[in-house]
Amino acid sequence: MAATKSAKKTSFPSVQDLRALSVEELNAKLLEQREALMNARFKHATAQLERTSELKAMRRQIARMETILTEKQQRA
Repeated sequence: MAATKSAKKTSFPSVQDLRALSVEELNAKLLEQREALMNARFKHATAQLERTSELKAMRRQIARMETILTEKQQRA
């Protein structure tokens, strides 16, 4: 019998939720996400990270946050 993969998925805030945040809140979330990425990289290096696809998803989420942050700062 084949082993089933767990359906545990990392959930990120939607783009609409990110756009609704203030610049300070967005900076705080961005810092948290960068720390989570760093921890995931350490887990990957020590072969403790089961889903390596999370690294790519985290990098993309950070890029989304930085893009929205740049947009907000240019408007202000």
